Amino acid sequence: MTIKPLADRVVVKTIEAEEKTTGGIVLPGKAQEKPQIAEVVAVGPGGTVDGKEVVMTVKVGDRVITSKYSGTDVKCDGEEYSIVKQSDILAIVE
Repeated sequence: MTIKPLADRVVVKTIEAEEKTTGGIVLPGKAQEKPQIAEVVAVGPGGTVDGKEVVMTVKVGDRVITSKYSGTDVKCDGEEYSIVKQSDILAIVE
């Protein structure tokens, strides 16, 4: 099964956060922050959203930084993804 986003939506897969701090302390799962860096898996077609023309600027394979509490988490074929609006993507990591 594949996920095909609509309008200005983007499907991203979060990149796992480090389990250790820079000082070497191992963090339990609950103490870790939600990762904000993700890889783009699928991109919607854009088009007119709320009366405004939206051009998609991200593409599949881009690494992006998303807003901390944005998106809807979904599970597909045992993998976890987030569906976010393109406006919730803050930057492309190069």
